[in-house]
Amino acid sequence: MIASDPRAGSPPGPVIDISRMERIGGRLGSNPGGIYRDDEGRSFYVKSLESPDLARNERLAARLYRLAGAPTLLYLPTQDPAQVATLFVTLEKRRLSRFSEAERRAAQHWLGVHAWTANWDAAGHDGDNQGVAGGTVLTLDLGGALEFRAQGDPKGRAFGPKVRELDSLRSDPDNPHAVRLFGDMAEGAVRDAIRVVTRLADDRIRQVVAEEGGAAALADKLIARKADMAARLGQRSDRR
Repeated sequence: MIASDPRAGSPPGPVIDISRMERIGGRLGSNPGGIYRDDEGRSFYVKSLESPDLARNERLAARLYRLAGAPTLLYLPTQDPAQVATLFVTLEKRRLSRFSEAERRAAQHWLGVHAWTANWDAAGHDGDNQGVAGGTVLTLDLGGALEFRAQGDPKGRAFGPKVRELDSLRSDPDNPHAVRLFGDMAEGAVRDAIRVVTRLADDRIRQVVAEEGGAAALADKLIARKADMAARLGQRSDRR
C-alpha cells in the first residue's frame, strides 16, 4: 500500500538526508526538487521550499488528511526543515482527464477534506494533483492547503472560520479543474463528504496540530471550520 495509513501518528521511516543519497531524477513540480535513492535502494521525492514554515504547513496538512482517512503519498521527516520528502511511487495515472468514472467518484469523496483544509489546489493547475497508484486515488501535493497558497503566499483572511470552499471548489470559474472534478456532485454525495470531517474529534485535531508544531490558534480555526461544516448539515460536530 503506497498511500499513508490514516491511523498512523508521525510518519514512519528514515529521516531523509539528501546529502547521503544519490540523485537519480529531476524536479517534478514548480519547486526545486529531485528524486533520490538511498543505500537500500528506496527512492524518495524531495522538494525544497522557501522556509521551514511552508514545509511544516504541508506536513501538517498531510497529517490532517491521514486523520480523516484521505489517501496521500507517504510523507517522511527530513534533515533540512525547509524540505518536504515523500516516498517515490510510480503512478498509474496522473491526470484527472484519464480517470475512470469510478476513480472520479473516489476522488470526489474527499471534497470535505479539501474544503476543510482550504486546499484550493486539490485538483491541480492542469488536473495533475490527483493520481492513481496501486489502484488507490490519492492527492499528490498538499502545498496549497491550510495557511499558504500553492506558490507559497500566505492566504491571510481568505483562510478563515467559514468553509466557503465547499462551494468554490465546485463552482469557481477561476478553478476550472476543481469544478470539472467536483461540480457534478449530487447533494447527497456532498453531505457524505462533509461527514468525513465532522466526525473527527476536536482533541485529535488539536493533538495532530501540536505534534506537527502548529499553533493552538490554527487548531481552533480548524475546529471552527469543522463546526461550520456541521452547521451546513444541521448537526453538531464531534467534540470528543
